[in-house]
Amino acid sequence: QVQLVESGGGSVQAGGSLGLSCAASGHTYTNSRMAWFRQAPGKQREVVASLTTNGAWSGYADSVRGRFTISQDNAKNTVYLQMNSLKPEDTAMYYCAAQVPATIRWASANVYSYWGQGTQVTVSS
Repeated sequence: QVQLVESGGGSVQAGGSLGLSCAASGHTYTNSRMAWFRQAPGKQREVVASLTTNGAWSGYADSVRGRFTISQDNAKNTVYLQMNSLKPEDTAMYYCAAQVPATIRWASANVYSYWGQGTQVTVSS
């Protein structure tokens, strides 16, 4: 049973920074794709960033590229999302997701089988 446990998030003013963590267990972490998604009220869930746990690839949504950084600690089976220069439009519930095994598809929520419970990020202007 794959489990994803998120932590971090909270409230911050525009221009500030926040960090999220996602601890994974129950699967072969080294052969996976991990991602962060977000969903604002009334909007579809959208990908924020993704990486392959073998370290070969990472990618970002255009809206966050240059501001957000996805990283991992393989020894801890943990994925991180560092969010800098936050904007009010970044306000959403943020979810960690896992694709086991990893495929080349990364941007659609449909290709991820496992999800965390979500953590709220609120950015005030």
